[in-house]
Amino acid sequence: MPIYEYQCLKCRKRSTVLTLRVSEKVDPVCEHCGSKEMKRLISRVRVVRSEESRMERMADPSSLAGLDEKDPRSMVQWMKKMGQEMGDDMGEDYEQMVEEAEVEAEKEAKGEVEKSEEGGTADSSPTGDSSGDE
Repeated sequence: MPIYEYQCLKCRKRSTVLTLRVSEKVDPVCEHCGSKEMKRLISRVRVVRSEESRMERMADPSSLAGLDEKDPRSMVQWMKKMGQEMGDDMGEDYEQMVEEAEVEAEKEAKGEVEKSEEGGTADSSPTGDSSGDE
């Protein structure tokens, strides 16, 4: 069954039309505003892979290129990539975990900036060194 995508020329939103046969004539109507002024889009092709194929792809050392285990942002990017590779199999809990990790990574990145700024001001502040006064 072919699935065609169209973009409405009035509201600019996408609509999907499912047909039973390729030879079936399609008169698309925007599912958002009802307009018949539609432009057919080129749809992306989706390849369905077996779980084994997906696992092999994740195990490939090149998929770990650029991964820094000590950088939370790098780990979040890897987690997103793994989630995309596994598709819907990971579930909502995984998505929530990735979102929480992303928030923590951003907090840590901001904390590093604040620490470096504090360190710079602490070194330049006149605290006085009493070790030479004895």
